[in-house]
Amino acid sequence: MDTARHQCMIYEGSPAKHLPALAQVIREKLRANNRCLYLNSPPMVAGIRSYLAAEGLDVAQEVNDGSLVLSSDSGHLVNGVFDVARMLAMLADAVNDALAHGYAGLWATGDMTWELGSEKNFGKLMEYECGLEEMFRDFPALSGICQYHRDTLPEDALHGGFSENTGESI
Repeated sequence: MDTARHQCMIYEGSPAKHLPALAQVIREKLRANNRCLYLNSPPMVAGIRSYLAAEGLDVAQEVNDGSLVLSSDSGHLVNGVFDVARMLAMLADAVNDALAHGYAGLWATGDMTWELGSEKNFGKLMEYECGLEEMFRDFPALSGICQYHRDTLPEDALHGGFSENTGESI
């Protein structure tokens, strides 16, 4: 499998500092005829809109065309709790919908700190990441970046994590 299709970004501090780089990736993915999905809190969605506009993208047009989906919808939560199966099903539907509308694929990114809601269940994160890995095998048209604030991950997971490509500690 192409490991570059599924990346995890672990960051410290404000997630806003990564918006310029994410905006560049989104612009590139749109140019490659991918539908792009950005899931995050309302302030972060507003922020990515600004950075995309600064990149020269006509954000309103891309959204109207369906090429760009900027969402703070929390439909993947059930009674405020992250539902792994629901989130994976929503992503599968989104990939299939993108392909049905003539896109080369779906590129998605979301901040798991936001997506988990108030719950900080590392077991669910692991279940989600394992399910997502299966999706990347089953859906070659899917790619994306899972964003994790360092505070959402247990210390032993940070110290025990290794990159498959480099063998270096995260």
